[in-house]
Amino acid sequence: MTGERAPRWTFALVATGGGMMTLDVTVFHVALGPVAHDLGAGLDRVQWTVSGYSLAFGALLLTAGALSDRIGRRAVFLAGMSLFTAASVLCGLAPTVEFLIASRVVQGVGGALAFAPTLALLAAAYPPERRARAIAAYAAAASAAGAAGPLVGGVLVELLGWRWVFLVNVPFGLLVVAGTWWRMAETASPGARRRVDPGGALLAVAALLALNLALASVPEAGWSSGTVVGSASAAVLLGLAFAFSQRRGDGLVDLALLRRPAFLSAAALGFLGRMAGLGTLAFIALWLQGAGDLTPMRTGAALLPLTGSLLVMGMCVGRLQAVAGPAALVSSGFALKAAGLLSLAAAGADTGWVVATAGMVLLGCGGALVFPPLMGVAVAAVPPERAGMASGITNACYPLGTAAGVAVFGALFTARIGREVPGAEDRAATESGRLGELAPSVRPVAEAAVGGAMTTVCLAAAAVCVAGALGARLLGHGATGTAPAEPRPPGAHPVEAARTRR
Repeated sequence: MTGERAPRWTFALVATGGGMMTLDVTVFHVALGPVAHDLGAGLDRVQWTVSGYSLAFGALLLTAGALSDRIGRRAVFLAGMSLFTAASVLCGLAPTVEFLIASRVVQGVGGALAFAPTLALLAAAYPPERRARAIAAYAAAASAAGAAGPLVGGVLVELLGWRWVFLVNVPFGLLVVAGTWWRMAETASPGARRRVDPGGALLAVAALLALNLALASVPEAGWSSGTVVGSASAAVLLGLAFAFSQRRGDGLVDLALLRRPAFLSAAALGFLGRMAGLGTLAFIALWLQGAGDLTPMRTGAALLPLTGSLLVMGMCVGRLQAVAGPAALVSSGFALKAAGLLSLAAAGADTGWVVATAGMVLLGCGGALVFPPLMGVAVAAVPPERAGMASGITNACYPLGTAAGVAVFGALFTARIGREVPGAEDRAATESGRLGELAPSVRPVAEAAVGGAMTTVCLAAAAVCVAGALGARLLGHGATGTAPAEPRPPGAHPVEAARTRR
């Protein structure tokens, strides 16, 4: 394989796999009703087909990224894609809801293994001068796949049935597995093969699982429920135990990475970006369904201004990174997201579809500007032998941000509807977007409540974006996210090494 073709193969395989993982986070939401009807289960049980995937996916990202530095990033990616593809077959053939939930958990494990080392694979495949553009293109593809989930899911459910939401993964998964086996080179650094640290891995998985469970339980159980309080408390205790177990520096995670301002800022800003992005997507979709009485497929089509602008702007980010630093791009991206959310807040107050469309375009453009520079900074701010670890830590922040957004904004959404819609059954139908089930006398009140709740959510998310725009200054104005990938001399200080390379 020529040196020119190897990066292209790596990019194609990683982008396809990463897009599949991101798509699977959002694509299944529109299929919950048909699954509940077909398998004879209540929506409360069917919801675990979404939560089971998200919990397994979010809990294993950190561990999978760190382990990829030890046993090989290609090997972890290949194992993850193989498991994800096999689990997709099981999901598509599931005879009961319990079997489907179990298969979704396995699918989440495979997704985490495949997704965690993606940034490290791209960083190793491309030279510094081309790395930023490759990461930008990958981020645009993955973000567009996640945002397009409702549309893709709606089309598949309405035309082929809910099982094809999973079965469509199989041919793409097989192609990625075959391509990885034949065309992708291994990238683990021999110097990074330290001890595997199974104790640290178990603590990390348990802590992230408890944290994700607490956030995922908030919309249904409430902040003061025993599940949420118990899971959050367990997450804190397990997190402290994990940090204590890593104090020697040779375990699963090098805690020294968290003392690097650029890396820590990139991870935190990624959390905020996902919180204000995918964390609000479900409520935007509910508002579209309530305001326009749209089917799942038409709701996905109505989101095209968001997904389309994200994809188009994403193709330009690589060029923009050549002339602007990550701080400027990320700050501008958060500012555009805030402007888009303010426009959507106005649209929730019934200002019309033109304002809503403009808001979605701004939201998509802002999202495209935020994530590629953050991904570049995350892998450039650490030594090459820690790239998989950095990728895992950064990627772990993304589902946590989404879950936090759904929890926080979901509480605001339901509280606003609860104040305006009197009956419990009417509130439940309103919160889930099933306004067609309401009596004619109740429906205008419910539509107004959904619009008001949408406005509240968007204003809160805009405040998160303002914080992100201000926090982007911590990334620094000189970094470009394209630091060379050659190993540092033994004992060299990373900051001095970075200055030398400049």
